[in-house]
Amino acid sequence: MGLSAYTLWTSFPLYFKALGHVGPAEILAHRIVWSALFLITFLAVTGAGGQLRSLFADRRSLKVLIITALLVSTNWFTFIYAVTTDRVLESSLGYYINPLVSILLAAVFLGERATRRQKVSIVLAASGVAVQTYIVGRLPAISLVLAFTFGLYGLVRKAARVPAVTGLAVETALISPLALAYLVWLGSRGGLSFLSAGTGTDALLLLTGVVTATPLVLYGAALNQVRLSTMGIMQFIVPTGHFLWAVFAFGEPFTTGHLVSFGFIWAGLVLYSSEIIGKSRLVTQASLRIG
Repeated sequence: MGLSAYTLWTSFPLYFKALGHVGPAEILAHRIVWSALFLITFLAVTGAGGQLRSLFADRRSLKVLIITALLVSTNWFTFIYAVTTDRVLESSLGYYINPLVSILLAAVFLGERATRRQKVSIVLAASGVAVQTYIVGRLPAISLVLAFTFGLYGLVRKAARVPAVTGLAVETALISPLALAYLVWLGSRGGLSFLSAGTGTDALLLLTGVVTATPLVLYGAALNQVRLSTMGIMQFIVPTGHFLWAVFAFGEPFTTGHLVSFGFIWAGLVLYSSEIIGKSRLVTQASLRIG
């Protein structure tokens, strides 16, 4: 289930590339609306409707989820924009540095102490961004927006303490009125691709909700049975897949500057991963001794 979730996330550039003729804002609006409908239906069918209703009645959680809804919407739009403007390589960089950004945010906002390896990993990642800015000549804005919006999303989401699927259902429901209003406005100006760009486009837009929710459901199920450290290592399947699509399928330029930049970041991730694996082994050994 974990591998299935990550494989589906890895295929997202292909899916949204097929919608490249549709504006990123319209794709985002459809993704929000259809995700909300699909997730609410899914929760009702699986018997979690009561949990959903209680969450809508919790004002404190709703305030938190309004913030996370804005963060996840920004993250989604940035990714869709990256795919439809041939900047998937830059988005892959963002998802590579995301775990290191999360460590940085936890240290800054939660007072969590970063280990020596984590500090070195963060410095290496920052060096990679600086190198790309200097050699390639452009700040990887998409990478930074993706990494920081997702990092902040996880940080703020902790305050709500709700399951991932239920939380996303509420988040998308909260922002759906804005998404619907945008689609109506776009339709009034004759700029709506839905129902005018062909049945293939309509089907892809309608299925954005299923495509968004399915890997999340699989991930949540896997998380209950697989170690968090294992899932932490598996997360690099996604940016690696995006990297391969960008370079070998989409033909995006990969210069020496990109290689040096990614090299710094990959080195930081090797350190980060080695620490996760080391801690996992210690936990295993301790549990065996106790057993």
